[in-house]
Amino acid sequence: MRWYNLCNKISLLLHALASAVGYFIMEVICRHSFLEAWNYMTEKPLVFAYNTAFIFTTSLIVYLFRRRCFWRVIVAIFWMVLAIINGVLLMNRVTPFTGPDLHLITDALKIANKYLPVAGVVAVCILFCILVFLLVLLFIKGPKYKGKLKYRYNVPLIIAAALLFAGTTQIALDKRILSNYFGNIAFAYEDYGYPYCLATTIFNTGINCPRDYSEREIARIENTEKNLPQTKEGEHPNILFLQLESFFDPTLVNYLDISEDPIPTFRKLMKEYSSGYYKVPAVGAGTANTEFESITGMSMHYFGPGEYPYKSILKETTCESAPYILKDLGYSTHAVHNNEANFYGRRSIFPNLGFDTFTSEEYMARENEKNPLGWVKDSVLTDEILKCMDSTQGPDYVYTISVQGHGAYPDEELLEDPQILVTGAPTEEENNKWEYYVNEIHEMDNFIKDLVNKLSDYPEDVVLVMYGDHLPTMGLTVEEVKNKYLFQTEYVIWDNFGLEKKDENIAAYQMAAEVMDRVGIHEGTIFRYHQARRNTRNYQVDLETLQYDLLYGERYAYGGESPFLRTKMRMGINDVTLDSIQMVSSSDFTYYIKGTEFTPSSQVKLNGEWYDTVYLNPSTLVITGTQLQDFDRLAVIQRSNSSTRKPLSKSYDRAYYALCDENPWKLDKQME
Repeated sequence: MRWYNLCNKISLLLHALASAVGYFIMEVICRHSFLEAWNYMTEKPLVFAYNTAFIFTTSLIVYLFRRRCFWRVIVAIFWMVLAIINGVLLMNRVTPFTGPDLHLITDALKIANKYLPVAGVVAVCILFCILVFLLVLLFIKGPKYKGKLKYRYNVPLIIAAALLFAGTTQIALDKRILSNYFGNIAFAYEDYGYPYCLATTIFNTGINCPRDYSEREIARIENTEKNLPQTKEGEHPNILFLQLESFFDPTLVNYLDISEDPIPTFRKLMKEYSSGYYKVPAVGAGTANTEFESITGMSMHYFGPGEYPYKSILKETTCESAPYILKDLGYSTHAVHNNEANFYGRRSIFPNLGFDTFTSEEYMARENEKNPLGWVKDSVLTDEILKCMDSTQGPDYVYTISVQGHGAYPDEELLEDPQILVTGAPTEEENNKWEYYVNEIHEMDNFIKDLVNKLSDYPEDVVLVMYGDHLPTMGLTVEEVKNKYLFQTEYVIWDNFGLEKKDENIAAYQMAAEVMDRVGIHEGTIFRYHQARRNTRNYQVDLETLQYDLLYGERYAYGGESPFLRTKMRMGINDVTLDSIQMVSSSDFTYYIKGTEFTPSSQVKLNGEWYDTVYLNPSTLVITGTQLQDFDRLAVIQRSNSSTRKPLSKSYDRAYYALCDENPWKLDKQME
């Protein structure tokens, strides 16, 4: 009892000490090193003290409850779980856990099987159940504060502590102890601590209103574009973008010894066509942000740290983009991705970017070959790109996102007989990762060769932009790469009609405007801006103001209202149809379902219930085990390949009439 009373008297002191110890443990977990956490604490004591104060302030709520022990454990678990999540993520990617990742939890669940074995998932579930049981036991049996709860003092003091902490934050920012701009988010977490950086990425989102923002300022910016020529009349070429997952030149890594060139095709194209370094907004992850910049012409530099516009502003509004601008010139606009449709929310976001069609993995007809990690190989994309172009009479804009090079890369030997051997990494595990990666991008290079060969013979003019979306998840440092910069890959602008070779380094948000400029297209607010103002004075300052106006401001550039309407995007190039049915076995009631555009993701829905379906080929599905009756209703549904298995699109519902052999189908109604 004496110790209990003493602890109550000095509880705030113990509270602060526990916050410091707890925070140190968090940094050990996040940095995967006791020594690095110790160096951080001793070399940056003010930053360490600030983050300790952050945890201390958030845990003061325990003084509002009698079961203080229970609530202290809850707060401690909250912070430790965040630290463990970050620590696990940093084992598989360079980018730490950020606020936008809270919106990506569904995507994380979709690929969890690629990072964790089934046994790992089961173990996590078991540990979670044990933890819940222990918490319930602590709540029931744990100690309670016996004294009087003085809310009239405790509540104001907690509020005062929160206000004091807010003031301390502002002072730390003013004195540059902290920063609210993260040029490199991974380095920012190391410099400013996990709690502060996580909170910043949660609450600091969007683009802040520039100080001089006004209608007059937007008019001034637009007046600087008057020297641009008019868009060239006549026919325009097909414009293709190919975003290659984690694709870059591994010979740029200083310490690697590679038995042969893994990307001979891409290297040859760089020598013969316009090429250079491609500045991207992410390292090791963040595909959707490179994609956003390349499609919209907007820079991620002005958004919140670690933000994904796909998970924030684009869920609320349309956005000027290359698809929208090119549609006004007669282009049809397509997206192609050999991964499931809902990853990064693309299925719901692409209509806000002006795409007419979206062909995801679920709409690719043949059984797609997968690599050892389960990602669909990029070779499937060649036919899908050509199918998009063949589907229309006019020019096409096709944005293709590959997936084969996706990590995390295995630290054990997965390839039985690798074509390319890799040595030189500090450990055998890292050699295995690099060898797997190098052989995957070699296959991607072969895909590029096949695609370019087929486009060379295409009867229409084609411009094809190819680039990597970011460096692979290998923990590379600036000192380890020959180009001394982690936020860039390489690009090639290939064409089949003789564009002049022009080598330069370019940012992802500048590429669409550059390609349009080369083919004589000068349209769109953001794209005209890049064409007229790139490399001029105040280019970045005015770009920030313009981006704010188009996405968050009064849209003065559009006369006050966005002209872009959400498109009625079709999933796949053609509709899935259900045409006829044929009983092939009366003993077990086996039926052939006949139609068009079937894929392995097609499933029959019978009378509103999912029915086990076997895919045979693009025109035939098989169901068995139930005799169909008059008026049974059938439809074929394309279902997501994610764990949610959500419906993506469907055929018309049809009613079955078994006795009418000449006309066994009747169109019941069209389903939206």
